[in-house]
Amino acid sequence: MNAPPGGEVPPVPATAPPDALGRALAFARAITGTLRPPSVIERLLQELKATFAPRAILAVTVDEQGLVESANAVPHPALDTLLREVLQTGTPGLRILDTQVALMEPLAGRRRLIGAIGVLLDRDPGEEGRRTLAALAAITSVALEGARLVESADQRHQTWEEATDTISLALCVVDRFGQVERANRAFSELVAAPPTGVIGRSWTELLPAPWQPTLAEALANPGPAERLMHLGPRTMAATTFRATASGRAVLLLEDQTERRLLQDRLLQAEKLSAIGQLIAGVAHDLNNPLTSVVGFADFLAESADTPPRIREPLRVIQQEAERASKIVKNLLSFARRQETRQLASLQPVLEATIGLFRNHLDADRVTLELEIGPDLPDLDLNPNQIQQVFVNLIQNAAHAIAVAGRPGTIRVSARRWMDGAAVEIRDDGCGMDGETLARIFEPFFTTKPPGQGTGLGLSISQGIVKEHGGRITASSTAGTGSCFTVELPGPVGVAREPAAAPEGSSNRPLRVLVVDDEQHILHYMRATLEAWGHEVATVSDGEAALERATTERFDLILSDLRMPRAGGREFYEALTRRAPDVARRVAFSTGDTVRGDTLRFLEAQGRPILQKPFSLAELRALLREAAQG
Repeated sequence: MNAPPGGEVPPVPATAPPDALGRALAFARAITGTLRPPSVIERLLQELKATFAPRAILAVTVDEQGLVESANAVPHPALDTLLREVLQTGTPGLRILDTQVALMEPLAGRRRLIGAIGVLLDRDPGEEGRRTLAALAAITSVALEGARLVESADQRHQTWEEATDTISLALCVVDRFGQVERANRAFSELVAAPPTGVIGRSWTELLPAPWQPTLAEALANPGPAERLMHLGPRTMAATTFRATASGRAVLLLEDQTERRLLQDRLLQAEKLSAIGQLIAGVAHDLNNPLTSVVGFADFLAESADTPPRIREPLRVIQQEAERASKIVKNLLSFARRQETRQLASLQPVLEATIGLFRNHLDADRVTLELEIGPDLPDLDLNPNQIQQVFVNLIQNAAHAIAVAGRPGTIRVSARRWMDGAAVEIRDDGCGMDGETLARIFEPFFTTKPPGQGTGLGLSISQGIVKEHGGRITASSTAGTGSCFTVELPGPVGVAREPAAAPEGSSNRPLRVLVVDDEQHILHYMRATLEAWGHEVATVSDGEAALERATTERFDLILSDLRMPRAGGREFYEALTRRAPDVARRVAFSTGDTVRGDTLRFLEAQGRPILQKPFSLAELRALLREAAQG
């Protein structure tokens, strides 16, 4: 005990708080269940005031380094000095001043000092009072350690919640009885229950019945392997891990609906690519006989020796051959993948698109009308991408009419718009309400039943049109119909192709080498060109063509691309190396413009091209160009 300097400690009458043991027990009962350290200190301060009626009170807690964590107020100087001694020694402290007494007790935890409490009194409380203070300190120490453990557990729980709530996977911990012990926010959202509402419930109560056999197997045989579950259009993947030897398991659920949709679309794109290659081969095989049919039909129609009685059947042959030719060209155009733009008219793009749909829509009682303004300008565009836009819009219009359950009409009209063009696709189908109309360009949004729509058509179409500097707008009324408008700007700084020379500008006889592996095409070309007064030589592969071209003079060499032994590309490249001047007289005829390598080759060479099946007018135009060259 410390004495004041200069003399003995004066006797001070001792006073003990009334019923000290009872107050300590009452305090212990009151503080039991207090789960926050500040609340423990607050109850202690109340008890000290009631028990001792002190002049001043000090309650301090310290951390593991002995630094003060919290203090109730600015301490009295006497208590401040005594606090440093108690925290240093870990033993109770007493200081008697002139008229006051300072008492302090350490708050001792299981492994370290966790704080101290002190009071400044007008008189000495005696041994009983000091024991009361020590008892309150001991009770407070136990309560503080318990509250700190609870606080630490709460912090760990909060950390777990914050960490698991940041991930998109639904996560829950299931005990060996199948009860959910913990779950993150994504799991609560999945089962449509508040976070506190899933704890203690069986997972079989929370998750859909169709998933339960798969989940039961996953929980019985935990491991990293994913197990897929389906519910309508939704696809979920379940993964389970054994958490502890007590039988707990961690269940992870991932919504893979969008990923699976993207995988399906990628697979579909690969299938379409394969179909495109198949179309290329089929079109090549169809275009070769069509070339002969179209050519001979035109040739006979122009011949003065054709009997009048067969002119009408011949006209039918011409029309049907031309129809078959357009079908093949439309298929080729739709399957083609061109990334370059060119100055082109919308009219053939729209006509080709209408041709793809007309027969199909007629069978569905849908009338398809096309109206093209007279002053429609040419545009800088990728015809195949723009056709994809029109195909999607017409498909959507046809679907809207089908939903309406009645015959309908789709009107496609193209008109001049500023320096460009605007195309309207208007239908009288089921229409849309305002909420649906506001979302139609969102990716993956669709009003079609599952399996009938991806929700990407309009968003992709809008992206294509925006890449061309334009936009798509829409208006609709529920029950009446919809109107989509595609606005495309005019070309900027693109030079127009020079006008073709008028027919018959040069009729001089030419010497022509025709290279093709199809004998009926060689026959047709020889008969036609010789009838027009030209001299014709024919060969059936690139090797023979190279030999003739480098040893004889020709005004025009018309070569097919795909041939056995040596094709048109190999022939042209060899001729360019051996006789570049002769190579400048080569033109190509081909029925294959889908494959990327074919397109790149033709674009790189810049030579004239006859797309099979070609008409006599196209052949005459090529001959005029050769005569002028």
